[in-house]
This record gives sequence, C-alpha cells and structure tokens, in this order.
Amino acid sequence: MRYSAFVLEHVRNPRNAGELQNANASCRVRSSADGDMLQLQLRIEDGRIQEARFKVFGCGAAIATGSILTEMMIGKTVEEVQAITNVQLSDAMGGLPPEKIHCSVLAEQAIRAALDNHKKK
Repeated sequence: MRYSAFVLEHVRNPRNAGELQNANASCRVRSSADGDMLQLQLRIEDGRIQEARFKVFGCGAAIATGSILTEMMIGKTVEEVQAITNVQLSDAMGGLPPEKIHCSVLAEQAIRAALDNHKKK
C-alpha cells in the first residue's frame, strides 16, 4: 500500500492527538468496514472551532485522517466544518487507496456526530 509523503508525515507525527479537557462537543464513531474507532473532541466558542483533538484505534490511514481533520477544522466556523466531506479529506491527503477510503468516511461521520452532540447541549 502506498501513501503520500504527506500522509506518512501525519502517521509518524500526528497533530492534535489526545484528550481535550475542556471540550464542549465530542463523539466516538466506529467503522463498519474494519472496526477502526475515531474519538473527536472539540471546543467551540462563538460558532467557531477553537480546539480539536482526536484519538484513533486503527490503522495508519485512520491516524493520518484524524490528524488532518483536526487541522482542517481549527479556526473554521461550525458551518464550514459541517461542509467537509470524506472526498475533501481524501483529496487533502493526496488521495487514499480504495481500501482505505473508509477512514475518510469515518472522519466525516465524526464531524456530524460531534456537531450533533454540541447542538444537544
């Protein structure tokens, strides 16, 4: 399986990994494709993502996706983040092998679940 240098850099040095103590939006989603799990925690203030952290139980592509997702989210409005799709994530990563597209789908599901969690509070 071949990944871009960009993806490999995020696998080796993931950004925004870990817990976010003052999160006001969070979720945990699991992939039906292979069981990968993505936990996403956000701190949203005035309709904008101030901080984002993730944890992954899964493959390198899932780790890179979580890392890239958080980088894409920080500083954006809730509306901008809601518009992020798995295709945009995959494109931002330089493309994913077909057997790893489920990682970007998992990230898109996490966006929706975290924002839904935030609306309910």
